[in-house]
Amino acid sequence: MNVIEKLQAIRTLMAAEGLAAYIVPGTDPHASEYMAAHWTETTWLSGFTGEAGTVVVTMKEAKLFTDSRYYLQAGIELKDTTIELMRASDIDCPSINDWLCEALQAGEVVGVNPEMWSVNEYASMRNAFQEAHIGLRSINLIRQLWTENRPSIPLTPLYEYEERFAGEGVQAKLTRIRKAMAEKKAEAMVISALDEIAWLLNIRGFDVEFNPVVISYVVLEQDKVTLFVLPEKVDAAAAAYLQREGICVMGYEDVFAYLNKLQGTVLYDGAKVNQALYEAIPEACRKVNAQSPVLKDKSHKNAVELEGERKAMLQDSVALTRFFKWLEEEAFAGGQKQTEWTLMEKLHAFRMMGENFVMESFGTIAGYKGNGAIVHYAASADNCAEVRPEGMLLLDSGGQYLDGTTDITRTIWLGGEIPQQAKLDYTYVLKGHLALGHIQWPRGTRGNQLDALAKQAMWKAGITFGHGTGHGVGHFLGCHEGPQNVRTDMNPTMLEVGQICSNEPGIYRTNEWGIRIENLVAVEPAPRTEACTTEDQFLRWETLTLCYYDTTLIERSIMTEEEIRWINRYHQRVYELTAPLLSPDEAAFLKKKCAAI
Repeated sequence: MNVIEKLQAIRTLMAAEGLAAYIVPGTDPHASEYMAAHWTETTWLSGFTGEAGTVVVTMKEAKLFTDSRYYLQAGIELKDTTIELMRASDIDCPSINDWLCEALQAGEVVGVNPEMWSVNEYASMRNAFQEAHIGLRSINLIRQLWTENRPSIPLTPLYEYEERFAGEGVQAKLTRIRKAMAEKKAEAMVISALDEIAWLLNIRGFDVEFNPVVISYVVLEQDKVTLFVLPEKVDAAAAAYLQREGICVMGYEDVFAYLNKLQGTVLYDGAKVNQALYEAIPEACRKVNAQSPVLKDKSHKNAVELEGERKAMLQDSVALTRFFKWLEEEAFAGGQKQTEWTLMEKLHAFRMMGENFVMESFGTIAGYKGNGAIVHYAASADNCAEVRPEGMLLLDSGGQYLDGTTDITRTIWLGGEIPQQAKLDYTYVLKGHLALGHIQWPRGTRGNQLDALAKQAMWKAGITFGHGTGHGVGHFLGCHEGPQNVRTDMNPTMLEVGQICSNEPGIYRTNEWGIRIENLVAVEPAPRTEACTTEDQFLRWETLTLCYYDTTLIERSIMTEEEIRWINRYHQRVYELTAPLLSPDEAAFLKKKCAAI
């Protein structure tokens, strides 16, 4: 079926079920950032392949709601489908709930697959519809329609994530989480977030692109832990490990019947657990909606995890040094043609040489000139810009190593005369990056209280950026994790020792260039100073990332001497740690790049 035929088929089902509208979100049952192809229902229905989009179908209309990252792409992919693009980032674009409340009549019913909506999202939608006297029904229509060529849930076996990398055994983690459950007087806890399950049980897999997780659910009880997973994913080695740790195993879909038999108080995170799981819990149970204790516990990296992150960063430093040397000295030699895609492939090849490298931690962003101004730009082999030895290149990339997860952005000048505005923009970004990276703060501070530090230099020039300044980072897990972050939005999570964040301010000029500088930083105790007048503990960042800044882009006249000293000390550290792992020629290249300014 083509898109128009699929819309006709879903409307036929809607009519039979008495539905006036049906919503298909671009999510999976685990609230994942990246998901397996099995759940790409918006793509199947509409043809839109972007990572963020929701399709709304009524009997007369079909809309795709997506943000500004995908306007151009959606406009192309929706052509001749009768699906209208709704530009969700525009200030005058209604929300999905508001649009449906306006489009439908009182008494009509909206259908959704409850597996694809978190409990909190479902409740918000239900409340909005109730005010307009519109009904909401849980029903899976796509399963009835997408019966041919639907990718299966990945069947690759899960594997043990060894304690020498994890730094802590499963039993210690279970004991701590059970204590948190007891504080909520909960006999059972439902866990559906894949990174939380992987961390808690020390398992990893290959089910989701860029994320070494296992598609599964967990029900944790005070005397039992049950992993719900497809049986094909548990080979002999995995079965032996799970049995050794006392982890019971049941089928993936068996979770619903298991939940239906629970008694007492059940703890769940309504931001992650899907509505279908919630509906399976008996009404007689007391249900407690609270942030998962696994989420916060996971964010505090132990000593082994932090040391692993340092090792992974060193491997990244070697790969990036080799890449930038190749880019400067060999890439364009003899008139060779390069594109954003060939640069991405070359960087991947250098990373693959690193010890314990498994895969990339997200799709590399290689934005040349104006493409760098598209914050979440994604080049492909057949849709990418040619790169020449001139102008600006923004390179945002990362790796998944058994030791840890990396994420780094560097912006470099490839050649030609540097515009003064480019120098100023780069230096504003660098000043903000340094200001955030070298601050110390009293315990109890939240990320949003530090956010302005990364923007103060550019604010003085009347410039800002819209994305978050810092996101949490997992340990051989998701490149983006919570609950901590650094951004304008209010977040009650305090920054605490062992948490890892990114530090990535940026400036973006449409059709000219994008500039972003990103390091990963870990929260650590700050030494007490003689001048301190209180007993408050202060915290600071440890910079984990090791890679030089492009000093040719620095406008020194607006830098302070302290900032220059910070850069020189950092470059000295980058060279001293990385050079022993390089060839003499590579070390000489890095020494030149790390020369004092």
